[in-house]
Amino acid sequence: MKEVIISTEAVNSYGSRVLTAGIDLSQYERNPVLLWMHRRSWEPGAMPIGKVENLRIEGDKLIGTPVFDQNDDFAKRIESKWENGYLRMASAGLETVETSPDPSLVLPGQTRVTVTRSKLVEVSIVDIGGNDEALQLYGQEGKLLKLAAGEECPRLPLLQLKKETEPEPGNEPGEGEEINNPKINLTKMTTEQLTLLGLPATATEEQATAALALMKERADSAATIELAAVTQTVDQAVTERRILAEQRDHYIKLGKAAGVQMLRDTLSTMPPQRKPGEVINLGKQSAPGGGEAPKTYTKLSEVPEAERLELRKNNKAEYMRLFKEEYGMECPALD
Repeated sequence: MKEVIISTEAVNSYGSRVLTAGIDLSQYERNPVLLWMHRRSWEPGAMPIGKVENLRIEGDKLIGTPVFDQNDDFAKRIESKWENGYLRMASAGLETVETSPDPSLVLPGQTRVTVTRSKLVEVSIVDIGGNDEALQLYGQEGKLLKLAAGEECPRLPLLQLKKETEPEPGNEPGEGEEINNPKINLTKMTTEQLTLLGLPATATEEQATAALALMKERADSAATIELAAVTQTVDQAVTERRILAEQRDHYIKLGKAAGVQMLRDTLSTMPPQRKPGEVINLGKQSAPGGGEAPKTYTKLSEVPEAERLELRKNNKAEYMRLFKEEYGMECPALD
């Protein structure tokens, strides 16, 4: 049997959304009825087609397993389409209990308040999700909420746009005077600005505020990560003695202004500073006669072939000595 996601916290076809954690499952668990297309028993030919088992909440998802009535021919037809993938969606019939216009709960595209508390009444198998039949909301006494775009409903009201405040009497600007009354709302956003925020032209002020808050949060997070990278780069440069510890704050400011990559490129051009003792030791190694002693050999076979030819050409006496040591006889005269 296939499990199905019954509800999530995404914006639904009503322009609202339902918080999964606020769904009361207690009544439904006592009567876990499974319907077809949210059709109730008073509609001609509409009867439950099964039940839902293993109902549970995982994160922001309401999940369950449809079990179909094997003694109902219509239910078995729906089951066949379900098991063979011709029907793939289920939806929740919810009774609203509590809603909130809180801007922090509003998602892009949302036009109605958020349902913070609700009661699961029924679950349905549906043919097409995301339309008015793929989610049914009920008001008090189980009355179905029929909503259209822009239609007012006390149980699920539209989000209200803040109206521009009228200037107080006596504060009207004179001819040529700028309107600088702080009580007047001058934050109306252009379509281009809303597009940059990833919002539709019909977005509300609350949605724009929420998008800006999210943008600021992400910018703050990026700045924190950048500062950590700058600090780590400067501390590493101090450890490698490319800069002095007293210069740490200066280079952190440089990294914050120019970026971590520019800082790394700059520090990479600065050779590590050496201690006086290291400089003295280096001088000894590079001084005349201060390098490694020339290699010595006891017989000719120890000399590498490339060196042997050089030895024969430029140091015949040493070549003849090694020859005698190798073969126990005098070396023939060398041309």
